[in-house]
Amino acid sequence: MRTSFLYLYNFLNIFLPDTKFFKFKVFILKLAGADLGQNVRICSSAKILGNGKLAIGNNTWIGHECLIICSSNITIGSNVDIAPRVYIGTGTHIVDINSKNIAGAGISKDVVIGEGCWIGVNSTILPGVSIEEKVIVAAGSVVTKDILTLNLVGGVPAKLINKII
Repeated sequence: MRTSFLYLYNFLNIFLPDTKFFKFKVFILKLAGADLGQNVRICSSAKILGNGKLAIGNNTWIGHECLIICSSNITIGSNVDIAPRVYIGTGTHIVDINSKNIAGAGISKDVVIGEGCWIGVNSTILPGVSIEEKVIVAAGSVVTKDILTLNLVGGVPAKLINKII
């Protein structure tokens, strides 16, 4: 994405009501290079950073104070609900025990959130994770590995709580 337009997007959001002007916000994000579907609603307090590729499907909601840091690809499907204060990031480090600091070289890993998912408040989606369709991530969870379709997961790290069907 074009970081200068992302800067403009995040700056303008300071002055916009959280749950208004969704089409204007989508317009600026599209100028930044994001691929956004119809009826995408992103709260103004949500921050989107990075120079990777962001794709969001139709009828998706991004809640208050979410943080999306995109250094590679983030794909969010259609009909997804992301609650407030969710973190989604693609950047991490290789563990390097021979270095002065354990966080070695930086790397980026794609994140995919499938259609119809519901990500609970204060959850964290770590780099390299793929969440399949219609998954519920319970509030406060840390998703560290892939999650299969129609599951309810929760905890730190997130584990299967129940099958939805």
